[in-house]
Amino acid sequence: MAAIDVTKKLLVYHTLYRLNVSFSNIVTHCGTLREAGIFTTKSTKLFQGYTQELQAEINQELLDTMHATELDDWGWFGKIRLAEEKRLRDPDDVFIHAEERRQELRKKRKK
Repeated sequence: MAAIDVTKKLLVYHTLYRLNVSFSNIVTHCGTLREAGIFTTKSTKLFQGYTQELQAEINQELLDTMHATELDDWGWFGKIRLAEEKRLRDPDDVFIHAEERRQELRKKRKK
């Protein structure tokens, strides 16, 4: 079964979005403080670098975890789709596919 329900996944991705907006705001506000003469260019670059390093580390950690979750979900829900496709398949499709394959092999032999 899927590891995280859809509501929890939404919360995780929404939280990641909000974190990234917040990091972006910090970087922007550091630039504003530099323009106001509060921070030096060197301090601004340093604080922005710290901010973006932490942002990247948090994103990497979260996305590693979510990647595994998404792969699990893809497999789980893919089985549901495949089962439905199998249920809807015409039993005579096997014969149609076999004939198509025979024609394909004949064409290869002629080359």
